[in-house]
Amino acid sequence: MAGSLEIAQLRAAEGRTAEVLRYLEPARQALDRAAGLTRRLLAFARRQRLEPKPVDADALVAGMADLVRRTVGPSIRLELHLRDGRARVLCDSAELESALLNLCINARDAMPEGGRLTIGTEDVRFSAADLVGQEGAAPGDYVEISVTDTGNGMPTDVMERVFEPFFTTKPIGQGTGLGLSQVYGFVRQSGGVVRIESALGRGTTVRVRLPQHAQVHMVKEPDTAPVPNEAGPDQTVLLVDDEDVAREAAAERLRELGYRVLEAADGPAALHLLDGGARIDMLVTDVGLPNGMNGRQVAEAVRERRPGIPLLFITGYAGTELPPGSEVIDKPFELDTLARRVQAALARR
Repeated sequence: MAGSLEIAQLRAAEGRTAEVLRYLEPARQALDRAAGLTRRLLAFARRQRLEPKPVDADALVAGMADLVRRTVGPSIRLELHLRDGRARVLCDSAELESALLNLCINARDAMPEGGRLTIGTEDVRFSAADLVGQEGAAPGDYVEISVTDTGNGMPTDVMERVFEPFFTTKPIGQGTGLGLSQVYGFVRQSGGVVRIESALGRGTTVRVRLPQHAQVHMVKEPDTAPVPNEAGPDQTVLLVDDEDVAREAAAERLRELGYRVLEAADGPAALHLLDGGARIDMLVTDVGLPNGMNGRQVAEAVRERRPGIPLLFITGYAGTELPPGSEVIDKPFELDTLARRVQAALARR
């Protein structure tokens, strides 16, 4: 990525602007790969920000059937054994789909000559004794989603390490070792349990168990609204982020749309602007900030001075508890996604 950006900078300085995009695209692809790696590591560490909602596990699995068939290929027969239960699980549906797809890809790779892949769901109940040593999992009713293959299987020493980040039995260049660790982190962060059963020559079964939930009060703000062409009359956004490059890019995009943007690198600087008489209509703040105040503390201080002002938090992990009903945008994000969220929040106000 550094090399592509260096050449793009040289071409721009030489006035050869037509060639700049040629080198920016590889840099963007490298950035996307780095962002994906970061998300997987955060998932394993159980510090990614999830957006849980009630999910019908049977419907989700059934809806993925065609995708799974195309992914594993015609030499592998897919069978679904769904429980047809009414209970829902509370989880991030996109992360659950990603986890199941990872498991199906692993199963495919374990059956190079073909075989049978079975995805099943079942209602199970765990007591406290069943969950000894499972931090974060509580006794009660769970939905189990199992993925079973008839492939090569794994020896005990390999099975004991399969959830470790970067551990892989695949040849160099054919696996990162992050698929199962991402599944593990997502399930544990969702209050669930994941188990693996395998033996050489007898296939593998991975059991994802997520707690049943009846309802949830979190609502995800859609990101599909059109990007605004211009802001409302004299609307001002206070943008707080200690990463200069990220803050300046976001501020520039909002200014292009007609917003006035006040920038601050930390909480004390943001409050200094307000105490100096600055009028703002919305606060957009990173969660992790230096100099003694995190994003939540900044938001609380701003709302003391400007009650009811819309808040939008920027974060890449779930390390700080945010106020109920908070609007959140995950890093990395598209600048147009930020624009839509700002537009929507100010429109509601």
